[in-house]
Amino acid sequence: MISVQNLSKYFDQFKAVDDLTFDIGPGDIVGFLGPNGAGKSTTMKMLTGFLAPSSGNIEINGQNVAEHSKAIQQQIGYLPEGAPAYGDMTVYQFLHFIADIRKLRGKEKQARVAAVTDRLELHSVLNRPVENLSKGFKRRVGLAQAIIHDPAILILDEPTDGLDPNQKHQVRELIQGLSEDKTVIISTHILEEVAAVCNRVMIIAKGALQFDDTPGALQQRSRFYQSVSLTLSYAADISGLAELDGVADMEVDRKTGRVTLFPESGQPILPQVTEHIQLRRLPVEDLHVEQGRLDDVFREITTQQEVRG
Repeated sequence: MISVQNLSKYFDQFKAVDDLTFDIGPGDIVGFLGPNGAGKSTTMKMLTGFLAPSSGNIEINGQNVAEHSKAIQQQIGYLPEGAPAYGDMTVYQFLHFIADIRKLRGKEKQARVAAVTDRLELHSVLNRPVENLSKGFKRRVGLAQAIIHDPAILILDEPTDGLDPNQKHQVRELIQGLSEDKTVIISTHILEEVAAVCNRVMIIAKGALQFDDTPGALQQRSRFYQSVSLTLSYAADISGLAELDGVADMEVDRKTGRVTLFPESGQPILPQVTEHIQLRRLPVEDLHVEQGRLDDVFREITTQQEVRG
């Protein structure tokens, strides 16, 4: 559905995007990750035809964006960072305005406005000015304008930025629902977002692609993947834990007393750890298996690129 080949973008002498190449298929929910200034938003704007590349090629459904930008934009729903809207319009007026811009008319227009109002649960705020809405509802209105023409592709730039945990959960559920029949690209620097809604992760740093795989593969790059952490209710002999088969290393946090056992090659070690705890009657009050610390992996991937640079 989306094919990007050797995409670069310069602003004077500054290279914002550096030779990106990737393909995205139908039904993918892609988390587009990177630190601030990595080139995420610039790439998004080139995908939508808003910015022209300095070099490289973008094709969507077999059409070149540079040659068929208007036709391609009809297939795309775009939520820019900050979800700008006309604040003095009511939600009802704004949705009808966007429907007019998208050249929806008559019964089709009424049906699409009603559909997005239902899907994003906007009935309670239809007659309120956009500028008076909470951040959560503003995001919903932003999503509504992005899908009002029922696009095949959704490009969302920082869709949950600035929202509280409840609002983030609501927006993520909406995105997952929308992805049932659409390709979705989410630009974000929030790692939990990727684990929550995406089936693919792309990480860029300094404009260059550094990682392209599943969220599970990203977790597996963590030193903590499949590690076992436990806390004792009182001091006991734990030396035997480090000698168990499959345990590569053991660390003890002197402040909290938490013990972390690291496996060899990411292999599960929980069965032998629990067996040892039972045999030695260790006073364990808390135990869990870690799935990987994405923050550590993200820093490793993006800072390695900076060191190479």
